[in-house]
Amino acid sequence: MTTGPRLPEAADDGPTADLLRVRRGGRLSALDRLLLHSPPVAEGWNAMLGALRGGTTLPGDLRELVVLRVAVLNDAAFEWAAHAPIGRREGLAELQLQVLRRPDALAEAVWTPVQAAVLAFTDAATRDVDVPDEVFAGVRAHFDDRQVVELTALVAGYAMVSRFLVALRVQPPEEEVAG
Repeated sequence: MTTGPRLPEAADDGPTADLLRVRRGGRLSALDRLLLHSPPVAEGWNAMLGALRGGTTLPGDLRELVVLRVAVLNDAAFEWAAHAPIGRREGLAELQLQVLRRPDALAEAVWTPVQAAVLAFTDAATRDVDVPDEVFAGVRAHFDDRQVVELTALVAGYAMVSRFLVALRVQPPEEEVAG
């Protein structure tokens, strides 16, 4: 059952909307228009997600692997539709995107060692919150302290995004679903 968002979109004018447009390249998404109901939340969200998307040292393919896997695990269609094209541009193969949608994605031999470690970490942190020592060690073998913090914040940040989208029933635009 697909229904529309649970809240109407807020007005898209004013300084907070302008701030969001700067990060989004001039356009606002349905997510942004809902966040604009609370300018302080929208501004904090914008700053945090801007840092996660553009201020970390994680390679783009790993960043998008995390975002897309969290979208799958939390059934956030809007998040998947928004990030699948970015994942492709960042180097994720079509086969990897298909496998990523499977519950047992980690079992498939389509991942590099670092991608597999990131995927295991993302699954554990999203499904169980607590990351087992062996999964953490797998990530630690590839990342320094800063990157471990960035990876953990990325998983947590996009868990927040997906939960917001799902709770408010934000669906992707029709043209993004078809494409």
